[in-house]
Amino acid sequence: MTSLRMPVDATAVGRPTYSHSLPNEPATAEIGRRLILDVLGIWQLDDLADPAALIVTELIANASRHTPCPDVRLIVRRPSTRRVRMGVVDREPSRLPVLGQAEYDDEAGRGLLLIDAVADRWGCDLYGLGRRPWAKEVWAELRTEAGA
Repeated sequence: MTSLRMPVDATAVGRPTYSHSLPNEPATAEIGRRLILDVLGIWQLDDLADPAALIVTELIANASRHTPCPDVRLIVRRPSTRRVRMGVVDREPSRLPVLGQAEYDDEAGRGLLLIDAVADRWGCDLYGLGRRPWAKEVWAELRTEAGA
């Protein structure tokens, strides 16, 4: 188990603050939830715990379901004092996320719908130059109380 309990300036913003490679499998969601809860605790943003845990769970679940990569990278940043961004990077840039519609009795297909309902905003960024990206990051942002 990775622990992130260390002194960190609660208002630190900028470059990725926490980044961790994880196996690309459904069980990784539990590790991702623990990591995001640790980070939010350090930043004194415990009020975002429930939506952040849901977002990280769905981002990891989508990566494990839709990409054959052996591992993913969970990144948690503070792009500003008003936002927390959680992202999952995988090496399948050709498989972009699609906001679909699940039927009432479908057992899957609601991940991005949940993220869309909970997050302030979400998206996907490609990594690499030109027409040959080497990875993508699917991310979602939550607004802090300071941004309300």
